[in-house]
Amino acid sequence: MLIHIKKILPYILIICFAGGSMLLPVDGIAQKADRKNKNKHRQENTALFLEANSNKLLGKLKKAKDLFLECLVLDPEDAASMYELARIERIQNNSDLALEWSEKAVQYGPENVWYLKLLSDLYQENMQFDKSIEVINKMVALYPGNLEYLYDLALTHLLVGNYQKSIQTYNRIEEMIGVTEEISIQKQKIWLRLDNPAEAIREVEALCLAWPGESRYKAILAELYLANDMDEKALETYLAIAEQDPENAYIQISLSDYYRKRGDTEKSFEHLKLGFSNPFLDIDTKIQILLAYFTVKEYYDEQKVEATELANILISTHPDDARAYSIQADLYYQNEEWEPARESLRKVLRLDPSRYIIWEQLLFTESNLSDFEGMRDDSRKTIELFPQQALPYLFAAVASYQFEDHEQMIKDLETGIRFVVRNDLLLAEFYNYLGDAYHQVGEDEKTFEAYDASLKINSENSIVLNNYAYYLSLRGEQMDRAKKMAKKATELDPENSSNQDTYGWVLYMMGEYEEALEWIGLSLENHNEENAEVLEHYGDALYKLGREKEARNYWKRALKAGKGGSDLLEKKADKGILYE
Repeated sequence: MLIHIKKILPYILIICFAGGSMLLPVDGIAQKADRKNKNKHRQENTALFLEANSNKLLGKLKKAKDLFLECLVLDPEDAASMYELARIERIQNNSDLALEWSEKAVQYGPENVWYLKLLSDLYQENMQFDKSIEVINKMVALYPGNLEYLYDLALTHLLVGNYQKSIQTYNRIEEMIGVTEEISIQKQKIWLRLDNPAEAIREVEALCLAWPGESRYKAILAELYLANDMDEKALETYLAIAEQDPENAYIQISLSDYYRKRGDTEKSFEHLKLGFSNPFLDIDTKIQILLAYFTVKEYYDEQKVEATELANILISTHPDDARAYSIQADLYYQNEEWEPARESLRKVLRLDPSRYIIWEQLLFTESNLSDFEGMRDDSRKTIELFPQQALPYLFAAVASYQFEDHEQMIKDLETGIRFVVRNDLLLAEFYNYLGDAYHQVGEDEKTFEAYDASLKINSENSIVLNNYAYYLSLRGEQMDRAKKMAKKATELDPENSSNQDTYGWVLYMMGEYEEALEWIGLSLENHNEENAEVLEHYGDALYKLGREKEARNYWKRALKAGKGGSDLLEKKADKGILYE
């Protein structure tokens, strides 16, 4: 019997070690099976999570969302999938769902800083700042040395008006990293918001002590002193900056401002000149200061000498910067000093010919100077550089008119008018000059069409009304209309001698000699010098009224006056007879 048992025992041992569970209790068998099941689910969940993330990275958000939800079916406590679902909902602007998933992620992963950070951000986006602060405090408790979380906490306290707590948090950061500009200036602003300038000043004073070589902080401190009526301390600080950093670009401007506020204009201007003489002070700042002289006319009228001096210093300090000459030109233009303005504008264009507005200003200046040769040449250069700008063509046409090049005038006007965009007044001027040009080449029908187009846009243009009426009267056509237009021109511009002469001439052509003589006489009175055309017209009216001797005297005066009379003037003066 023993022999039999010995033979059977090895087989029992083999079965026990091979099967294992055959000799385990029932609950042990169940745990083994559950462990296997969990391992299987974990593997499936990991695979699904990776697939979901791949879809998210590819922008397939719906597919990714479905896969993350499947992950939660396999593992309802999968915080990572909840976190990713929150991020997807945030991308899709579903703020409520994003917040819900984010809160669940933190519930199952309460110490995961990524989950906490997202939840904090979502609370802020939903204006739930108090809850955001609670979450950030947890992050700070978990990672007390993390500066980013402390900065977030300080800023969020600031957003909700917890100013003291914000300052306390900034103090905590300062204990870790020392005094810095960013924190000191932020605390200074908070103290000012709390209406506590003394603490604001102390913050900047501490910053200056920590960084004694940084004059910029002293300048901030001086401004604070000045704003709080601590003038002596402000001046002391400004002078310390000037001594420490004599090439400081802004100190002279600050001192100028200081003395200006105290009413010491002489010292203020002296420091302003020193500031303008400093090549390290950028030209943009200097230009902004100079532009202040243009904003209030009364101030400019009082300070134009100082403005001119500063503009000259600007040029000597920045001789290669076109903007310096541009400012100088503006000053001359403001003073109606056209010749120096023209020279300054030409210097601007030599340094920088790309600025269309300067070319335009130059053409206006040449117009004010009646410099038609310059206008002709510069308008051509402007057209070459800016062929789609309309105004240079008009200036070119005006110059051509002065040189009696009427064909070129018409060419420029017909080209330029195509580039007039959304500017009715400019368009009316083009038609006005086209009418004049067509008349000079004998195309009267085109003349009247152009004048009609101009008056359709601006019926109150006395120059067009005057010329239109005069040219109609020369042809003896539409005399009633000519009379109305000429009369309206005198009403619009009653002191204009040319309008008075035209109205008188239209009346003359209509046989109303007494009234004609009166209006032409007014024109003679208002002319600054003898005008051959008006003198001849006056003589003609006198002759029609039977005053032949007086008429001949006026014809002779017209001859002496020079150009402007008719081809028959010499014959009339010689014979004393009216020829028409």
